[in-house]
Amino acid sequence: MGKRVALVLAGCGVFDGSEVHEASAALVHLSRGGAQVKIFAPNIEQMHVVDHFRGSPTEEKRNVLVESARLARGNIQDLAELKVGEFDAVIFPGGFGVAKNLCSWAVDGKNCTVNELVKSTLQAFHSAKKPIGLCCISPVLAAKIFPGCEVTVGHDKNVDGRFPDAETASAIAELGCKHICKDVTESHVDATNKIVTTCAFMCKAPLHEIFDGIGTMVAEVLKLT
Repeated sequence: MGKRVALVLAGCGVFDGSEVHEASAALVHLSRGGAQVKIFAPNIEQMHVVDHFRGSPTEEKRNVLVESARLARGNIQDLAELKVGEFDAVIFPGGFGVAKNLCSWAVDGKNCTVNELVKSTLQAFHSAKKPIGLCCISPVLAAKIFPGCEVTVGHDKNVDGRFPDAETASAIAELGCKHICKDVTESHVDATNKIVTTCAFMCKAPLHEIFDGIGTMVAEVLKLT
């Protein structure tokens, strides 16, 4: 029997939900690794809705669970129904929805708050010593919840213009966590906390490199189960 992995989404679309390519990449690599996956999202309203064509917010209201169902092809559950005992690991893809809907990092930076259900879910996996996979901006969730943990969001300097959000690494360090510089095709394993992270779209890189980096994250998560 394959490892049982929960995938937690934050909506659908990079600017106000989960990053579609990252979610898809995680699902492909989990499938290739023989994992049994169930998809979850919190049943909450999005912070706002962004017109992805124009790149600007609209007056529309949308629900994170309902929007995430698009990525899950309708096969999704409310995060409140997730039982940690039924899973071997949890993975959070990135996208602005993580920083807007699952926490308030997009507005408040390192002073953000994390959605209580998201926080309790991560704490439960951590307490059970079950691995947590985080990509793109999602590692900030671990930085807020697990002081002293090690994560990567890429590089702490904008090397060759490839890491435009390098200041995120500094904010993570200011929270008392250790940021480990890694390239887009790599992941970092915090063996003590069983947290595996990769930068994904925090790096301006070709899609196949982002796909490969998420593959290393998924592989390391499965190894830790």
